[in-house]
Amino acid sequence: MGKITGPHGLRGEAKLVSYAESIDLFLPGTRLFLTHRDGRQCEYTIESARPHKKGVLLKLRGIDSIDEINLWRNAEVLCEKACLRRLDDGTYYWFQIIGLNVLTVDHRSLGKVASIIRTGSNDVYVVRNESNEALIPALDSVIVEIDLEKKLMLVDWP
Repeated sequence: MGKITGPHGLRGEAKLVSYAESIDLFLPGTRLFLTHRDGRQCEYTIESARPHKKGVLLKLRGIDSIDEINLWRNAEVLCEKACLRRLDDGTYYWFQIIGLNVLTVDHRSLGKVASIIRTGSNDVYVVRNESNEALIPALDSVIVEIDLEKKLMLVDWP
C-alpha cells in the first residue's frame, strides 16, 4: 500500500508514500502490516488517514509518539488482499506491477519495474537494470501483455 517515510508532528502520525491511486483504501479500522528491512514486522489498525501533498498522513492505533513512528521509518505498509477491491480486467494495482520483469517483443530484457510515476494522462513505469533506466508509458500501444503468474511485462519498445 505504501512506504513510511517519516513522522509528521509529535503524536505518532506517519508520512506515507502511497502506492494506491486513492486514499479510499486507508479506511479507519483497516488492518495493516508494517514490514521493515531489518526483518521486524507488526500488525496495526488505521486510526485515521488524510491526504497530504503527494502522499498520505496515517495515524495507527497504538503509535502515539514521534519516537514510536520513527522506529518504522522506511517500513513497507501492506494490507490483506481481501481489503482490496476487484479491478477490471487489464487494470492492476501498483504492487502487482512493481517488480515485474520487462521484456521487449524481440525478447530483450530491459530490467524490472522499480517504481511508477503518476502523471496527468497515464502512469509511467520506471524500469531499471544494472546499468540503465527506461521510462515506459503505461499505454495500450506500448504494453503488449502483463502476465502476473510469470511476473512478466511484454512491451513494444525500441
